[in-house]
Amino acid sequence: MTEVAFHFNAPDKPAYACRLLRKAVAAGSKVVVTAPTETLARLDTLLWTFSQTDFIAHVRQPAEPGQLAASPVVLTEAPTPDLPHHQVLLNLGPQLPAGFERFDRVIEVVSLDEDDRQQARGRWKRYTELGYTIVRHDLNLKGTS
Repeated sequence: MTEVAFHFNAPDKPAYACRLLRKAVAAGSKVVVTAPTETLARLDTLLWTFSQTDFIAHVRQPAEPGQLAASPVVLTEAPTPDLPHHQVLLNLGPQLPAGFERFDRVIEVVSLDEDDRQQARGRWKRYTELGYTIVRHDLNLKGTS
């Protein structure tokens, strides 16, 4: 069964996602990131610029199948069944990602914004209704590094 984790209290979701992606890629994980178009555009830029010493290889869907397979990170508005990666799904969007159950792990990032927190409560409730156990990470308690 898919492991679901919520990371609460991220002051800046795309910046926090960069740090998560850096850690995941360093560990050899393949990650699909789902988010609205504007968030993906910001994340795409940040992945090029967030660190002077790191670069996280990534591609935006749609892309050539070879590029999708070779990239450790795929950015998409909606994960499709034909994506080559099924290890980690990082959700930065407001909705429960369709097809999340195809992934070994789902990470939900929740900001300090009240609307975002309310939408996260709905996703949490839905995962619970579907029988998933959720791991909670409060970033206020541990810092965001």
